Amino acid sequence: MMPETFMSQNMSVLPFEMFRSFAPTFNRHWPFTAWTPPCDIYETDKEIVLKMELPEMRKEDVHVTLENNVLTLRGARKFEEAVDRESYHRIERKYGEFIRTFTLPTFVEGSKIVAKFKEGILTVTLPKNPSAISRQIEVKVM
Repeated sequence: MMPETFMSQNMSVLPFEMFRSFAPTFNRHWPFTAWTPPCDIYETDKEIVLKMELPEMRKEDVHVTLENNVLTLRGARKFEEAVDRESYHRIERKYGEFIRTFTLPTFVEGSKIVAKFKEGILTVTLPKNPSAISRQIEVKVM
């Protein structure tokens, strides 16, 4: 899978979505296809912040890694085993594993990345290198 840039869409889900449209009965009984949790990314003067929705997941189910300037977010949402699958009338939510990768800009300080998980939201803060932060330079008269 190719890493995403911050502005690209994850196209790896497309084949699964096409299959789902042609096989709705399959989806009713087997919702364990690849899924892509929604993700917002915004930038401030000092950092880039990534927020990903991971409802009904625990922090233990989520893994964040950085390797060769590629940020990888992976995890799995498990199906409720307390309820018999045959009792369901409809299953629309996605379950199973996900993986999202993002190529980071060179100005991100990888050693200072912080990941927090609260109420189903994973927030990854990517601090900018202070030397990369834009600043106003005064022009002096000589």
